[in-house]
Amino acid sequence: MLFYSVPRKKREVMDMYQAGIFDLDGTLADTVDSMAYAANLALGELGLPVQPAEKFKYFAGDGAKELVRRCLVAGGDLSCSHFEEMERLYRRYFGKYCMYHVKPYDGILKLLESMKGRGMKIAVLSNKPHAQAIDVVESIFGKGYFDYVQGQTETVPRKPSPIGALRIAEVFGVDAADCIYIGDTNTDMQTGKAAGMFTVGVLWGFRTREELEENHADRIAGHPSEIEALL
Repeated sequence: MLFYSVPRKKREVMDMYQAGIFDLDGTLADTVDSMAYAANLALGELGLPVQPAEKFKYFAGDGAKELVRRCLVAGGDLSCSHFEEMERLYRRYFGKYCMYHVKPYDGILKLLESMKGRGMKIAVLSNKPHAQAIDVVESIFGKGYFDYVQGQTETVPRKPSPIGALRIAEVFGVDAADCIYIGDTNTDMQTGKAAGMFTVGVLWGFRTREELEENHADRIAGHPSEIEALL
């Protein structure tokens, strides 16, 4: 499926923006152990080799189904013959262990407080199933801390579709060009670009500077304080 970029106004000063939309995994919180734990329980139940947690930095980012496919291929099931059973097991285990070793990245809360203090709306857009996205966000930050949380649902396709990001802008009553999109993967940069938003790629998450640059991040930050400084 092709997604077309929405034209956006050029901005130089970030404090003119009215909303910040954050990816969850690898951007707000280090969640790799939770995904690895749930997936490896499922792989073990199927008699397939478990995978190192580090690999999940690349298994993650494109939704649960793609994570399951990547796990199976890495485990030797090249045809993904165990896909349906693996997906069922993964979703069951992840529903139970979605907070396993999860923690926010250093400096994230200070950045969020700075944005809220400036009157900016803040939201989360994740490829996690919607219920787990809400569970993780509310467990870390508290209920109602974010103005909006959106995970993957039947009506909101997974990123890089811009539908979720544009829906958030609509809910906030702001133009897409008035939003900053912050994430750590190629999928995130593609999402923000397709929605016509200013994109910030972060280096504390799952992927590399090269990946973010190749996907045309407007800015790249090595620590949340660098984004705060831009405000």
